[in-house]
Amino acid sequence: MTLYHYVAASEAFLTVEEPLEEVLRERERHYGEQQQAIDFWLVRRPQFLEAPELTPQSNSVPRPAAAVISTDERFITFLKLRLEYVRQGSFEAPSASIPDPLASQVLPV
Repeated sequence: MTLYHYVAASEAFLTVEEPLEEVLRERERHYGEQQQAIDFWLVRRPQFLEAPELTPQSNSVPRPAAAVISTDERFITFLKLRLEYVRQGSFEAPSASIPDPLASQVLPV
C-alpha cells in the first residue's frame, strides 16, 4: 500500500476561489525541469472521502468536494499553509474501503 496525503475543501473553493491552478501548473513545470515524475493530482468529488475510517475528517469538508492528493507530505503541508481553509489528512491505498485513491464519485444523471 502507498501512503497518500491530501488537502480537501469545497470544489468551488479549490477550483474557483483560490488560484490553485497556478500553483499546480508551477509545480508541474518544476517537476519537468527536474525530470521528476508527477506525484500529485487534483480530484473533483473524491471517492476516498467516503471511506469509513476518514469520516471524522471528511465530515467537515463541504460537498461537493475536491482534493489535491500527493505522495509528498511536504507539498501537502505547503498547500495547507498556503490555502488555509482546507482539511488535511492522509490514508493508505489501495485498501478494501479505498480501492482507487484517485477515483471520483459518479454524478447522478
